[in-house]
Amino acid sequence: MLSDEIKINYIGGPTILLEVAGLRFITDPTFDEKDTKYKTNFYVLHKLAGPAITPDKIGKIDFVLLSHDHHFDNLDNRGRRLLSSVDKVYTTKAGSKRLGGNSIGLENWQKIEIPLKDGRILNITATPCRHGPVDGDRGPVVGFVLNYKNETDGVVYITGDTVWFEGIAEVAKKFSVKLVFAFMGAAVVKEVGPAHLTMTAKEGIILAKHFPDAKIFPLHFEGWKHFSESRKDIEDAFKQEGILKRLIIK
Repeated sequence: MLSDEIKINYIGGPTILLEVAGLRFITDPTFDEKDTKYKTNFYVLHKLAGPAITPDKIGKIDFVLLSHDHHFDNLDNRGRRLLSSVDKVYTTKAGSKRLGGNSIGLENWQKIEIPLKDGRILNITATPCRHGPVDGDRGPVVGFVLNYKNETDGVVYITGDTVWFEGIAEVAKKFSVKLVFAFMGAAVVKEVGPAHLTMTAKEGIILAKHFPDAKIFPLHFEGWKHFSESRKDIEDAFKQEGILKRLIIK
């Protein structure tokens, strides 16, 4: 099963290195240094922690799974420079238009097949996201499901920046997921509004109940000033629900 074979290296924030059957994937590359600030027309994002490994030490990356390109906490300056060195960048349709080059934009439920050296096929399926409340979606954003072709078990799911909504429930109906990388932290940018833009710990519990056979690996809950919930908040919620053993926090 893919979930049993996958190797995980947590880099920080939304960024993980995944090694699968000889291929190397990275999610939402963020490699800028601690205390970097990003000024937009409306607000300033403040990065509080640097990456566990720098791009020059990470080695060759084959594919980037980029949930979206238009927020610095998912694609920062060094992360953006990394994109040209990889084979393909899978992201949203809108993001691909902006990035050009080696990027490929995916619609919800669109599937890509990647041949592996051992003869198997790795499927990448784009999944829906809603980056905030219905009337304040900061998207578009895309999530990803990874599984071996013709294998229905051991599926790996990367939520991308999303709150809990019916689109995530659809993923649970379509796939037998064993490992979820859940973007959490309840991000709040006050200049945008009071609503959380990524999953809360309580929404993480709802997610866990919809994927009852899955381990939950929280991402994107630390390293930036705009997160309103911490590692402790997530751990406390899972402990109170009696499912702390299903949580993986590096």
